[in-house]
Amino acid sequence: MAATADELQAMRRAIEIAASPGVPLGPNPRVGCVLLAPDGAVVAEGFHRGAGTPHAEAAALATAGSAARGTTALVSLEPCNHIGRTGPCAEALVAAGVARVVFAQADPNPAASGGAARLRAAGVDVEGGVLEAEARAVNRVWSRAMELGRPFVTWKFAATLDGRSAAADGTSRWVSSPEARRDTHRLRAEADAILVGTGTVIDDDPALTVRDADDRPLERQPLRVVMGERDIPAGARVVDDRAETLHLRTRDPHAVLAALWARESRHLFLEGGPTVAAAFLRAGLVDEVVAYVAPMLLGAGRGAVADLGIGTITDAQRFDVDDIAVLTAPDSEPNVRFLLTPTKEH
Repeated sequence: MAATADELQAMRRAIEIAASPGVPLGPNPRVGCVLLAPDGAVVAEGFHRGAGTPHAEAAALATAGSAARGTTALVSLEPCNHIGRTGPCAEALVAAGVARVVFAQADPNPAASGGAARLRAAGVDVEGGVLEAEARAVNRVWSRAMELGRPFVTWKFAATLDGRSAAADGTSRWVSSPEARRDTHRLRAEADAILVGTGTVIDDDPALTVRDADDRPLERQPLRVVMGERDIPAGARVVDDRAETLHLRTRDPHAVLAALWARESRHLFLEGGPTVAAAFLRAGLVDEVVAYVAPMLLGAGRGAVADLGIGTITDAQRFDVDDIAVLTAPDSEPNVRFLLTPTKEH
């Protein structure tokens, strides 16, 4: 049976609480759950607060207690059917006597899917796909990573109008504006890991930490990843105690993503130089591009990306423009931020 008006309203609430502020973006999805009585009254609600904490369904059931029997559970993601850090939510809903389950997005995680089938086998009425697009948007990156079986890769770079990331003498501070740098820290905070190559560590000595608008470090810091075979210089800021650092002695982007996937990293923020960027692009492993373009010309210097093996314009890697924003700040020139995704071949 199709979702009722009360169920649609409750599903919107489940999606809303799934995106509650402060909930970690990884490695688990953000999920909300609302329990409705047969008369449409809200019995309880709950949301997942991060890895190792009760899932949304378990949180709502704990609040409801015996009142959960006979209710309808509105869940933004298909109830899981596996034992991880917590038990399977499908089993918990059956044990609580929930009569009907309506979920928005089918679980793309093969290790956790199958909850809908388990519920139906137990005699629970199940409806899926309700407000699916809205629910998927809450876990956009996580969902795509699950489908790909590897971390979602966002490549960020800053360049001049003529595509230079540094001048002929190697200087690059600051191609990006203060507002663009603040925006970069906002995006870094959404990732599980930040990656550069050993060349960037040697040349620029980045800290790769996430800081707020007042330049104070955030409590949660993504994993810092250095890719490359050369040693990291002693005393480099990337190996200080402000965040964990992983040095992967490889030039193979596939190996990097496999290692990060094994560590439950679902979103990689790629900030390496032109060589690292080219390696990921040539391998077809860039899922999203954030480009900051400064209103200046250099005419020479380091390009934003190294050789991609493209000899003719018809072979160019092409991207769809998803968003454009002009970033301005007092007493500094603006930057234009482009959000791009690879154009799908037809």
